[in-house]
Amino acid sequence: QVRLVESGGGLVQPGDSLRLSCTASGTTLNNLRMSWFRQAPGEKREFVASISGSGSSSYYKDDSIESRFTISRDNAKSTMYLQMNSLKPDDTAVYYCAAGVGIATIRAGLAYDYWGQGTQVIVSS
Repeated sequence: QVRLVESGGGLVQPGDSLRLSCTASGTTLNNLRMSWFRQAPGEKREFVASISGSGSSSYYKDDSIESRFTISRDNAKSTMYLQMNSLKPDDTAVYYCAAGVGIATIRAGLAYDYWGQGTQVIVSS
């Protein structure tokens, strides 16, 4: 059974940085696409970023996210990361990691087989 556990969330001020981690157990990561999603209060869950199994390619929600966030992974440590810089209040959300094999539509949450429990990020002055 694959288990994903997120960590690294917290309360920060606008302009600060955070690094989220997602550690997997129960499988090797090399063949899994892994992604980050987030859900703000009262909003639908949305795609944030995705990285291929080897880590050779990544994809972001939009230019704003790509200019501030960096997704990476260390398969030897079974861990994926999301470095978030220049955080804004609009980034406030619960951040979830997701993983799956053969994902055809990266942005679609339903395409993923495994999910973590989420980690809260609050950006507020």
